[in-house]
Amino acid sequence: MAIPVTTPKGLLADKGYDGDRFRESLLVRGILPIIPPRSNRKVPEHPDYRRYRDRNRIERLFNKLKQARRIATRYDKTALSFASFLNLASVRLWLKSYVNRA
Repeated sequence: MAIPVTTPKGLLADKGYDGDRFRESLLVRGILPIIPPRSNRKVPEHPDYRRYRDRNRIERLFNKLKQARRIATRYDKTALSFASFLNLASVRLWLKSYVNRA
C-alpha cells in the first residue's frame, strides 16, 4: 500500500483489512489502525469507534458523488476533465444542502 508523502495519523478501514501483519506494518510506520475486528478473531482489538464513524460518512459522500453516472463509470478520457466534473458534482451536492436550509 503506497503511503503518501505526509504520514497520516490513523487509517480508517473495514473488517477486510483486519490482519495482524497489516496492523503491525501500520504501527511500525506510526499510523494508528482504526479497524474493527473480524467476528472470528480470537483476541479482538477494539478500535476507537468514534473515529470509525467518520469512515461511514466518507463512504456516504462517495456514494452520493457516484450518483452522477459520469463519475461512477469514468467516461472522461483525461484526468483534468474528470476532476472538473468531480468538482461540479461536489458543488451540486453542496448547493443542494445549502439552499434547502432554513
